[in-house]
Amino acid sequence: MVLNKLDIPKSLKESMLYSIEAGGKKLRPILLIASFDAYGKDKQKIVAPAMALEMIHTYSLIHDDLPAMDDDDIRRGKPTNHIVFNEATAILAGDALLTYSFDLLATDPRLTDEQKIFLISELSKASGPKGMVAGQMLDMEAENKKVSLEQLERIHALKTGELIRFAIKSGAYIGNATETQLTHLDEFAYYLGLIFQVQDDILDVTGDQAIIGKPVGSDEDNQKSTYPKLLGYEGAVEQKERYLQLAKKALYNANADSSYLMKLTDYFSARDH
Repeated sequence: MVLNKLDIPKSLKESMLYSIEAGGKKLRPILLIASFDAYGKDKQKIVAPAMALEMIHTYSLIHDDLPAMDDDDIRRGKPTNHIVFNEATAILAGDALLTYSFDLLATDPRLTDEQKIFLISELSKASGPKGMVAGQMLDMEAENKKVSLEQLERIHALKTGELIRFAIKSGAYIGNATETQLTHLDEFAYYLGLIFQVQDDILDVTGDQAIIGKPVGSDEDNQKSTYPKLLGYEGAVEQKERYLQLAKKALYNANADSSYLMKLTDYFSARDH
């Protein structure tokens, strides 16, 4: 792991590594690799983007778990970062993972200058005030409120979907997908992000804490706006099925319906953790 080679304060490195190595499904890097595989060959080109993406995702989880945000004590079946270290160290570890991800992309010798600019631009938009951070803000503002389906979709298209969109679009871009294919993949990624979130909301109601690695019912405790809360359990399942069909249609139009992305789409919809 590249973080082990960094000459940085020991406590900061330990905190960063704790969350990076805490397990998890690594779904976003897997999506990036699968998207690349649908069109490209030289996998060395996607090593840095995959690592950078996981660092961004991990930073967001560290900050999400903080007392000022969701105030969670368990993540991936282990005590959250701020519980093991302290709140200030957890904040700095998240900050470090966020910023180092862009250093990784900018200095990777396997990427062309054009690819570096594309990746840095896309990842900053996906994770910043026009993407994930905006979604997190809207998610907090929607607590204790009744929102429409359109508002809920917007929240999660930003909070959850933008990093998924980056994974799929960037993998295909590095693999030399055509502009038309990228357009259809963008649509696919949008629906895949919503599928992921609906299932996440469902698991918060019906999941097993021992399997999902975090407390069940935390969305309700935090008065979050969720699909089951808005549509009911059966309605949430039906809405997920609508997203699933639209995602598969877009994947077909991108000439990637026979790729591993199709299997991942079914997995996202049926996962139990």
